[in-house]
Amino acid sequence: MIYPWQQSAWQQLAAQWANRPNAWLFTGRRNTGKTTFARHLTQALLCEQPQAGHQPCGSCPSCHLFAQGSHPDYYELTPELPAEGESGRKLLQIKIDAVRAVLSPLLQSSVRGGLRVVLVQPAETMNIQAANALLKMLEEPPAAVVFLLVTHNKDRLLPTIKSRCRPFLLPAPSAEEALGYLKTHGSHDAAQAEALLAFHCGAPLFAAEPEQDALREELCQLLAKPRLLAMLDYAAAFDKQKWPLAVFLDWLHKWLADTALAQQQLPPLYYPQHEAALFQVASRTAGQPLFQLVQRLNRLSPYGRHTLSVRMQIENLLIDYLAFWQNKPSTY
Repeated sequence: MIYPWQQSAWQQLAAQWANRPNAWLFTGRRNTGKTTFARHLTQALLCEQPQAGHQPCGSCPSCHLFAQGSHPDYYELTPELPAEGESGRKLLQIKIDAVRAVLSPLLQSSVRGGLRVVLVQPAETMNIQAANALLKMLEEPPAAVVFLLVTHNKDRLLPTIKSRCRPFLLPAPSAEEALGYLKTHGSHDAAQAEALLAFHCGAPLFAAEPEQDALREELCQLLAKPRLLAMLDYAAAFDKQKWPLAVFLDWLHKWLADTALAQQQLPPLYYPQHEAALFQVASRTAGQPLFQLVQRLNRLSPYGRHTLSVRMQIENLLIDYLAFWQNKPSTY
């Protein structure tokens, strides 16, 4: 299955079928269906009775095995998830042992006598050792093996890996397509759907996270009218959820981006439901301290999933935001 906004991309790819590479690199916006597209391509490559337009038949033995997640010639590399009971603040990585475990069988013959497919997603989560191990296989690919790499951020991939893959940009849905999909497949009313879609940059396939939505809304109310004690309480409440700092940095970064737009009398991108509050914040603040605060967030971003004291970091950021809101000098 692929999404409606990917049909033209599939036709483009199908036109390259006779000249397909041994490695594709699928890029595009997060939460727009890149991995789904790559899995659909995997099924088509493994299908034993392909249909018109190189679509998988869905009924041959290979298609049945793929649908059940047990095809012997399909390998998928994904980051290791935290064990049950562990904090979600662990840095997610694809490690070298996982790559070696997948690459070793590729030196042997195919189980079903056809192609073998390796899907790596998201490819930028490979650590340097894993990336180098995969690179060696891309430099001298085994016969009848196709590598599919999916990335949300191609700039984080090794240039040598990118140079050995055929890039393929997958389109994001239009605003109308995204909103229509969200209204049809979600449980949100129209206003909530529009707000969530704006926050997620127009990408409709985000995971439903009502707890985060509620705490993010609480943060917006606090940023509109910041109070020191309330900010300290908020930092403690966020810390109890055991979410990584990266989540909070994303929320605050988008609020500051909308504030910068409001300072230029432009409408917000991420929090349109808070437009009035954003314009009030913009009217009482200045551009230079705003960008200084943004720079502080940028410096913290590489550590968004490290085991820092999340509560302390949020407290410091919110205190600096309060100083920015009050037009007072800060330490950032």
